[in-house]
Amino acid sequence: MSFPSLQIGDLTARIPVVQGGMGVGISLSGLASAVAEQGGIGVIAGAMIGMREPDVAKNPLEANLRALRHEIQKAKEKTSGIIGVNIMVALTTFREMVRTSIENKADIIFSGAGLPLDMPKHLLDLCEQKKEEFRTKLVPIVSSARAANIIAKKWLSRYGYLPDAFVVEGPKAGGHLGFKPEDITDPQHSLEILIPEVVQAAHALEDKAGRAVPVIAAGGVYTGEDIQKFLALGASGVQMGTRFVATHECDADERFKQSYINAREQDVTIIKSPVGMPGRALYNDFVQASRDGLKKPFKCIFHCVSTCEQEKTPYCIAAALINAMKGNLEKGFAFCGANVAKVDKIISVHELMQSLQQEFDDALAKLHNKMQFSHS
Repeated sequence: MSFPSLQIGDLTARIPVVQGGMGVGISLSGLASAVAEQGGIGVIAGAMIGMREPDVAKNPLEANLRALRHEIQKAKEKTSGIIGVNIMVALTTFREMVRTSIENKADIIFSGAGLPLDMPKHLLDLCEQKKEEFRTKLVPIVSSARAANIIAKKWLSRYGYLPDAFVVEGPKAGGHLGFKPEDITDPQHSLEILIPEVVQAAHALEDKAGRAVPVIAAGGVYTGEDIQKFLALGASGVQMGTRFVATHECDADERFKQSYINAREQDVTIIKSPVGMPGRALYNDFVQASRDGLKKPFKCIFHCVSTCEQEKTPYCIAAALINAMKGNLEKGFAFCGANVAKVDKIISVHELMQSLQQEFDDALAKLHNKMQFSHS
């Protein structure tokens, strides 16, 4: 049996898998286009995307917008599949990056790390200015039904627009987490509980929207069996990050990928990020040094995240993640999902999608046999 497709407005992904947007520089056009070509939704991460531009320190806004345009265009040249962009609300360049993504015909903008309350404005402004139809879908990333309802209510009252879908990110995700530290291990905040709640909220919006508002499960989704489980809970698709790092097409340095292969369960830790949120990462000497107070406040050159208090924070999150992406893990650290210890080899995106399909089929067959047995 093949995967059900994932429909977001007039976009159809043959495989209901969204590749999570992983900054800094982990998911760019290379990974995103490979995923889109296999029938999933490939996602370019916008955070510090201009890190390789020669003028990024002197002119970060221009450098990041230029790199964003370039990566979207490169991805679109490689595939006719669906290409999305992940843009954190906390970025100081959020508005400009949203407009640039729409102007360059990104299919979807995924947006978390804050509530994207004015995102539709940029889409509607451009539609009016250019007298042509921009078809970019707007998909907030939320961690509760309450957040989904707040966004929907604001968008509807201000712009007459409702989200095209929601990504619900649970506490097992990698990178920055939308939870208080004490809620990360609380079973009441598990993805299994969050999904039905957000699905219910999305269904209530569908009459107002006059269309489906699909919900995508994210955070700790690792196998085809996980996909089957969350689809059964009402999700229309899933988002996966960690597994896509361990692919040949991932844009990170081989040493970054190797850190995933070497990871053990006890290496996964929760850090306090300079941007004011908890984050899940792989423990290393850099993480320990920052905890020991051996890192010093620094002069900020990027001004990339609005919530970063550079005069108080012990290190630059952008610099640490740029170093990690380049494989210099002694000067940074790797964000990761809760299941990173399960990664044991690097495969192609094609092989990964095939294995997910096989696991999904096996899970369905097991369920079918169980039901038959209980009826006999």
